[in-house]
Amino acid sequence: MSNPSAPLHVVSVSLGSSSRDQRATREFLGREVIIERRGTDGDFQRAIALIGELDGQVDAIGLGGIDLYLIAAGRKFVVRDALPLARAATRTPVVDGSGLKHTLERRTVQWLQESGTIDFSGKRVLVTAGVDRFGVAETLPALGAQTRFGDLIFALGVPIPITSLRALKLVAWTLLPIVCRLPFSMLYPTGDKQEVTVRKYARHFDWADIIAGDWHFIRRYMPDRLDGKVIITNTTTLKDVSLLRERGAALLVSSTPEIDGRSFGTNVMEGVLVALLGKHPDLLTPEDYLACLEQLGWSPRVAALQEPAPVR
Repeated sequence: MSNPSAPLHVVSVSLGSSSRDQRATREFLGREVIIERRGTDGDFQRAIALIGELDGQVDAIGLGGIDLYLIAAGRKFVVRDALPLARAATRTPVVDGSGLKHTLERRTVQWLQESGTIDFSGKRVLVTAGVDRFGVAETLPALGAQTRFGDLIFALGVPIPITSLRALKLVAWTLLPIVCRLPFSMLYPTGDKQEVTVRKYARHFDWADIIAGDWHFIRRYMPDRLDGKVIITNTTTLKDVSLLRERGAALLVSSTPEIDGRSFGTNVMEGVLVALLGKHPDLLTPEDYLACLEQLGWSPRVAALQEPAPVR
């Protein structure tokens, strides 16, 4: 894919539902970029085959609905089920979004504080999975937020919140070597499970002023009412935004830009940056990502979900 005048093409191959598929075209830094999301409804073999078909035909491939790496306090753990997906491509770079989760999402929280959009000091924040977004997990307590991490709750079904960053690190270092060897479907909703809400753990949502983290964990376990709450997440479609509005959420923040009515996942946007920079992701540093984001004029998408009350 070396023609400098041809559009760049980035495809996210997701284990999620194909009902959420979308294709869009957007210009970044003067280059036209075709962005696609293709769901495989939880079928690993279908995802592997699709990645093999795309290899060498597109500029970057994102892994959606699964992490290749989980990173906690400088330690990187490999998710075993993701390896066959990553290895299905030998010519096109494959990314899972972890590079951006530690730069873009950390910067999102800092930007919200610095811009005065959200003052996190004293706020109660539920992070659905801290090891999936360790940049966010580290930044929130530093800004004075009272933070609960739902890693044990939402991934393992153990209804115990982790209430400090130190405890999150200990849990991560102890359990991730084991957890990363489990079938990924045991840890995270894939396929049509992403469209089903389970009426559990409502009290943890009720406790929080702000809910941050993976959309599919939020979507799967959120209660009937989210009145006045701030949601910080990604991969939301127009249908998802409508659902949050119906349940009373006040504000939606997405770290990735809105494209044709939806925010794509960090794996997609990491793929866009890799394609624009023309380097293998192993050669890119957090500073490279941040510099490219600066060139793009990035800022989070902040959307009010409720009409203001009429003045009387």
